[in-house]
Formats: sequence, structure tokens, C-alpha cells
Amino acid sequence: MKIFLGYRQAGLAPACALTIGNFDGVHRGHQAMLGLLRAEAAQRGLPSCAVTFEPHPRDYFAGVLGKPELAPARVGTLRDKLSQLRVCGLDQVVILPFNHALASLAPQAFIDEVLLDGLGARYVLVGDDFRFGAKRAGDYALLDAAGQAQGFEVARMNSYEVHGLRVSSTEVRAALAAGQMQEAERLLGRPYTISGHVVHGRKLGRSLAESAPGLGDGFRTLNLRFDHWKPAASGIFAVLVHGLTDAPLPGVANLGVRPSLDPHDVNGGRVLLETHCLDWPQHLGGDGGYGKIIRVELLHKLHDELKYNSLDALTQGIAQDCADARAFFAGQLSAASVTPAQTQRQTTRDRI
Repeated sequence: MKIFLGYRQAGLAPACALTIGNFDGVHRGHQAMLGLLRAEAAQRGLPSCAVTFEPHPRDYFAGVLGKPELAPARVGTLRDKLSQLRVCGLDQVVILPFNHALASLAPQAFIDEVLLDGLGARYVLVGDDFRFGAKRAGDYALLDAAGQAQGFEVARMNSYEVHGLRVSSTEVRAALAAGQMQEAERLLGRPYTISGHVVHGRKLGRSLAESAPGLGDGFRTLNLRFDHWKPAASGIFAVLVHGLTDAPLPGVANLGVRPSLDPHDVNGGRVLLETHCLDWPQHLGGDGGYGKIIRVELLHKLHDELKYNSLDALTQGIAQDCADARAFFAGQLSAASVTPAQTQRQTTRDRI
């Protein structure tokens, strides 16, 4: 999959079949639309293309208005969005910087300058709530009329539903905000994950609860930056860490702004995902995680972020989180050991 920043780039396909969206989370609704786009593109002998925006348009307008509360919580980082779009099998992704110039384009100008002249759109697939152009004045009817007049195909896909619930980024955000990780997984079609390069922090965790002074075997953490100030999820989670060893490692993680720590630390003011592996791989040594790209699955929320008044209280709190995470994984293993026959017997008893 080729990735382009803007539509005036060498290497862009001269013609394509495309869809447009924010694709925050790349949930099951997005996946269904992208699957349809790929099929329609293949039928026409065209490369498939997703057009997305950075920042999110509502982020931009929240900044212009000076009302940060209007910005939506972000399900995923740009890295994770692009990773999931690649999984969907697209040929190219075009990231449009959402700025004053783009926000000011009238709907017809967006069609002419971006879709046709810039991207060579021959087929355009949109959702049933699609709006575009300055003041969101463009809609499906306008786009369809332009397609008929200017020689490109336009199609619309209805909302994707699971058990009567419309799958949307809004629903995913709501599930994550409530700590309903299984519901988020159902909407996403996969566990909720955050990935990135492991970065340096204060290295405070490794000195907490170390077995001997200076040994650095306390609560060592792997730190990932979440490159948005308002993540959809926050708190303390039981997690699985991929990318350090062949098998995923169980751990406990804090996603947020770490209210117990000095705001002037090296990552002060940034949202971090700080992950402590419950059993650190000895072959990595103390600094073996830095620079690696890891992927962290947030499986179960333990509680919201807490502010501790001392390092001793913080140490006790982390120790309890580790114990609770171990109990969660032990429960998962216990549930996995139940045979189908036992499950059927239990279901029968429940019905009785």
C-alpha cells in the first residue's frame, strides 16, 4: 500500500476507485465499505484508494473556535489507522491535511480540484451520511449529479449494523470511554490495540519495588506516545504485548497523563501508554525494549487513572494493579480450559 500526503504527489495512480472518510478506528463498518471498494475497483481494473484527513475535521474546527471540548476523542493514532487500512488491502491512501484552504473549498470545487484533477476518480463510494465541502454543503445527491454530468460513477453504501446497532466511530468511542473492551472488540472486529516505538521516560518505574537499590528490576515500563491529546480510552488495563518475543506477553498498562508524576518530566503533558510486562524477558536486559515497535492489546479495564500522594502509595497501587491483571489472565486461562461439553452442560443448567 502506497501512502501519500496530499494529492499533488508523484507516484499517485492516474485514475482510481476511491472512498472518503476519517476512518477513526477502521471499524467493521469501514472494513465492509473498503471490501466493497476493492471489489468494485478490481471489476473496473482500477487501483483502490482511501482518502482521509489529518487532523480530524472536527479537531480543526474545535481549534478555530477555541472550543477543545468539540473535538472528538480519538480511537486510534495515524500510525494505527494506516496499519489497519493496509490490512484491508488497499492500493493507496491519500492523507489530506485538513486546513483553512481545504475547509473553504465549495463542494463543486472539491469535486473538480481534489477528486477529478487531483486523484483521477473514476468511481466514488461514500456512506449514507456523507457530507463534504465548505459548511458541509455537499451531499450524496450533489455528488451523484456531478458524476452523471462529469463522467464518473458514484455509489452509496448503507450503514453497517451488528444486531441492529449501527457500527460507527461514535459507538466505538462510547464503548472505550465506558471501559467496555469486549463491546469495542465486537465493533472493531479485533481487540483494541495501540502500537508504536518504545520511547524513553523518567525510568522511575524500574526503581519502584526493586529487589535491591540500583538493580532496576521494579516496575519497568514500555512507553508509547499516543499522538493525540484526547484518547477515547483511558485508565489502567490488563494487556497483551506483541513484538518483544514470539508469544505475546501479559502486562498491565496505564493510558493517560499520569497524574501522580511531575508534569515537567520528559514526557510531561503528553498522553502515554505505559506498559509493565508481568514477566519481563530476561534476554532483553534492562533497556532491550527501547526503539522497538510493539503492539499493545487493551483487553480489560481495571480502573480509571488515580492520583497517588506519595511514591510509596504509587508503588502499592501498581502492585495491586499487577495482582489484579494476573487474576484476570488466570481467569481467562481457566475459562479457556472449559471443554465444549462442559460449556453445553453449563448453558443447559442456566436455561433450567
